[in-house]
Amino acid sequence: MTTARIFFHSNIRFLRKRKKLTQEDIAQALGLLRNKLQPLETGVVKNPSIEDVIKFSEYFKISVDSLLKVDLSKLSELKLRELESGNDVYMTGTHIRVLAITVNDNNRENVEYVPVKAKAGYRSSYADPEFLATLPRFSMPNLPQGTHRIFPISGDSMLPIPDGSDVTTHYAEDWKNIKPGTPCIVILKGDQDFVFKMVTVMQDELLLKSLNTAYEPYTVPVSEVLEIWQFHSYQTREFPESQTDLQSLTRAVRDVQEELKIMRSTGSQKSK
Repeated sequence: MTTARIFFHSNIRFLRKRKKLTQEDIAQALGLLRNKLQPLETGVVKNPSIEDVIKFSEYFKISVDSLLKVDLSKLSELKLRELESGNDVYMTGTHIRVLAITVNDNNRENVEYVPVKAKAGYRSSYADPEFLATLPRFSMPNLPQGTHRIFPISGDSMLPIPDGSDVTTHYAEDWKNIKPGTPCIVILKGDQDFVFKMVTVMQDELLLKSLNTAYEPYTVPVSEVLEIWQFHSYQTREFPESQTDLQSLTRAVRDVQEELKIMRSTGSQKSK
């Protein structure tokens, strides 16, 4: 049996240099002594501790599997960006990081609610079970299999879904399985807001489109995306407004057009 080759030491050196960071920068960020980091990078330490491996994995946002088993220096920039956004190089398109969840007393997954005030914390701690345990949790019937979360939306870009609605979603594990124009909550990195848009996944970016045509579509790089949650349903406290005169007129015109279409079709058949 051959011994598997481990790329951990060369990968952490490659990732550090790729981000133009010094050993001191990394050591300070991870709470390591610099004299410990150097032997980790050079491979003098043959068996790094699990704690250190996880620290580097979380810092660089690269899965433990890829950090250990893949020579990252051989990958293209596109592949690296896909990997950093959670796309597995072993299982094409699927996320390999473990999704943090909470369960109830019956060992069934809860549905966590992410309030507006928790948005910033969610971006930095979305994979932390302790943070998720601080969120309101619910058990909801009639949901399909999978992991679900509820996100409040704001603004009018997705009208007729009104501002302030709570959108129930299920976790998109494989982004390549998302059909073009699927409504999703997209969790973006840094100080960017969550967005609720019609999502089309392209090669290295997402096309985000609003239902409200007053808003122009735009794209974001996949490297800026932390998670995608597909729309399941929404709840609102707003009662729907009665049909306007313009809507009534539009429906009447459509009805007349349908009748004319039927009449023309009937007349054409008789003439034969």
